Amino acid sequence: MRESLVDSLASILGKLPGIGKKTALRLAFALVDDRELATSLSRALADTVSSVKECRLCRNHTADEICETCRDTSRQSTICVVHTPADQRSMEDTGLFRGYYFVLHGTLAPLDGTGPGELGIPQLVERASGMNATEVILALDSTTEGEATCAYIANQLEARKIRVTQLARGLPPGALVEFADSLTLSQALKGRRGF
Repeated sequence: MRESLVDSLASILGKLPGIGKKTALRLAFALVDDRELATSLSRALADTVSSVKECRLCRNHTADEICETCRDTSRQSTICVVHTPADQRSMEDTGLFRGYYFVLHGTLAPLDGTGPGELGIPQLVERASGMNATEVILALDSTTEGEATCAYIANQLEARKIRVTQLARGLPPGALVEFADSLTLSQALKGRRGF
């Protein structure tokens, strides 16, 4: 039996993180019932997909060549390394960190073909060296892959005599930075330690 258009839409929506089958179906019906909302969403999606690219300095999402954060010359000469743009937003929302960011878009996974080059680690090392960064804070998820990525980055940066710290483990093992509340992130940022 052929899938209906609403079921097809729900199937696509269900691929979004945190959206289960029932929620996806509810969203699909809401979009079909509200044509104005569906049209606005369609336009916003098309505009975003066609305009958003990676900042050439930090790899965060931006519509420009260099993102707004990297253009802000009032920031401190520290770099906070995160997995995803959502993690960067969470750190920025604490209001406690006033340096720059670097977004890896993943973790080291050699068996899957994700090495230092795919994560932009050489670019991170060059940026930290070039701007004479006083510190690089590793704010990666406390998973096995995150810890392995931290160890690799720390090794690369310390070879260049750059101070490397890691968030204090106010974040429990296995926690994702994106879903941590502001208080937990604040405590983790304040209590960071040498790697």
